[in-house]
Amino acid sequence: MKYFLVPPFALSLSSRRVSAGLLLLRLIIGVAFLQHGYGKILSPFSWMPPEAPVPGFAQGLAAFAEFFGGLAVMLGLLTPLASIGLVATMAVAVLFHVMKGDPFVQGYELAAVYLTITASLFLLGPGRYSIDAQLNKKNGDI
Repeated sequence: MKYFLVPPFALSLSSRRVSAGLLLLRLIIGVAFLQHGYGKILSPFSWMPPEAPVPGFAQGLAAFAEFFGGLAVMLGLLTPLASIGLVATMAVAVLFHVMKGDPFVQGYELAAVYLTITASLFLLGPGRYSIDAQLNKKNGDI
């Protein structure tokens, strides 16, 4: 019965395989946020249509969070801070799409997936293959 509760291949969060998986997850989600944020960062306060109920300042925050947060997550630099910004941005996106019936985007599913991945990175950390881990090692925190 124990096998079904804790499989023998279960790994601790400090294992190299888990860190490699976190690296892969960070790279994929980081590139996705960079791609989504790049166009927004070029016109950060007006990337939504004029009839959108989101003020320009909030659009700028979302553009900044997606582009620079994606870069930080990809590098594993200030991962908790970057993750919080991305979680907040995606939570607003999900709520905006679901509650407001967003007319110019198909659905909330992609934002919900991004929200889940960035929340997981916040909870799990960036892993040993990150700038954060190297900085912690130099400071004696690991």
